[in-house]
Amino acid sequence: MELYKGSLYWPTTLANLEIPEYPILHKEVTCDCLIIGGGMSGALCSYLLADESLDIILVDKRKISTGSSSANTGLLQYANDKMLHEFAESIGEEKAVRFYKLCYEAMKKLQAIAESLESDVQFQPRKSLYYATDKNDVEKLQKEYSLLKKHGFDAEYLTEEEIEKIYGFKKPAAILTTGDAEINPQLFVMELIKEALQKKVKVFEHTKVTEEGFHNGYWKFTSDNGVIYAKKVIYSTGYEGINFAEKEGGELNRTYAIATSPLSEFPMWKDQCLIWETKRPYFYMRTTFDGRIVAGGLDEDQVEAPSDPEILARYGDNLLKRIKEHFPDYQVEADYIYGATFGESDDGMPYIGEHPEKKNVFYCLGYGGNGTVYSMFGAEILKDLIIHGSHPDWDLVRLNR
Repeated sequence: MELYKGSLYWPTTLANLEIPEYPILHKEVTCDCLIIGGGMSGALCSYLLADESLDIILVDKRKISTGSSSANTGLLQYANDKMLHEFAESIGEEKAVRFYKLCYEAMKKLQAIAESLESDVQFQPRKSLYYATDKNDVEKLQKEYSLLKKHGFDAEYLTEEEIEKIYGFKKPAAILTTGDAEINPQLFVMELIKEALQKKVKVFEHTKVTEEGFHNGYWKFTSDNGVIYAKKVIYSTGYEGINFAEKEGGELNRTYAIATSPLSEFPMWKDQCLIWETKRPYFYMRTTFDGRIVAGGLDEDQVEAPSDPEILARYGDNLLKRIKEHFPDYQVEADYIYGATFGESDDGMPYIGEHPEKKNVFYCLGYGGNGTVYSMFGAEILKDLIIHGSHPDWDLVRLNR
């Protein structure tokens, strides 16, 4: 599967860095835990499990960090594509709040990890402005605000007049929250895996493995040139894990993103907060460490993005127009335009946990708009399931829920 098409921005930020080279597996090996997939989920799983007394192997069929993580727009938010009050209506208020707080705590842990790494991964705490696209969405935004405040989330309700005064554009209403952030996702993945390697995790890239079944207490995997026997397995294969997810209620779509030419300043964009809207599919935008705007949206019910440059240019123009609807004085162009595969679950939550029919086979599939946050708490849940056999929140995101 081609996970993206077009020109990506994040790889260009690595131009002056030494990119690690990992070997291809060329032998038969045995391990306590095999992690399949070297993107965000696999990187966080390997990083956390590296501190345990386990022999761990991480493999990726591509070069490490060059799958969906290189197309990730790097918005880190605890809020879900599905609002808290919508979750409360579908799974009950107690579970909904528990899930949102799990995401909120994951944001804190992402910050702690990012700030502990040797290299700067461009993690920057940000507020989020979530506005009503039109007047029809004001009532549900008010309902969302009330439930967030009720359960202790830091949120401020803004009227149309306040939005225009602070940000310069008109929207009927908005919620301003704290606790979110932005990051360079590809660099973050690279640095997590580098640190896991230093803690004796074995890493192989350009190594595609195939599950061959359970033999004498080990799950057997083969590649073109090697064999792996693993006591436990984590599939952190992202949107390429759709075969399992489809059975449980998941689907793939495609989305679009741009990174603009840089600006020296952002007048009227207070605190350079993350901006997104209530409309579905929604438009969103953030700034970068070098003064660009990353914007995305225009999601479609198709899997692979078009490779035709003219079509990609048209989507890029549409995203640029959306930026200028908010900030018409910004003189920017779309320097990078791409389309990417994007996965969602039917209920808005990720798939994390042990396979219901395969003992010691686990999944960490962060389906949804805040997949990095899902990967963070998913890695923590799986670590506890593997080491201790349980985690207090495993039932929220279990595969056969």
